[in-house]
Amino acid sequence: MSIFSKIFGDSEHKDSQHQRINWQLLTEMQQVGHLISESFDKPVFIFKHSTKCAISRMALKQFESHYNIDEGAVDPYFLDLLNYREISNEIADRLEVTHQSPQLILVKSGKCIYTSSHSDIDAEELEEKLSEKTKHPL
Repeated sequence: MSIFSKIFGDSEHKDSQHQRINWQLLTEMQQVGHLISESFDKPVFIFKHSTKCAISRMALKQFESHYNIDEGAVDPYFLDLLNYREISNEIADRLEVTHQSPQLILVKSGKCIYTSSHSDIDAEELEEKLSEKTKHPL
């Protein structure tokens, strides 16, 4: 362990309270229809990420470090925008959201019920939105 890790903590070893996100990678167009259908049974969210953008990288790192949602509560999807831009366009069309990068989109009952982008992406706010929708379903 390096001196910096000892002082500031090792980012490779997360606290036990923080779960690693079990991302489902969006790589096929038909997955868009599947995740929309799935959202009728359980909420899903999509994290759209640009691998060459420092802001996107920062937003993803911040999101992952604060993510503490039970694995069964929501299904997380990850989209690499640079390799799968056509899937991003399909998501924007089908969910009627404006494309942004980075972007977080929460889907329930086939509709986008929450979206945020850039520095507004917040794992704790996503958790709040999930609990709101559980208490007051659409």
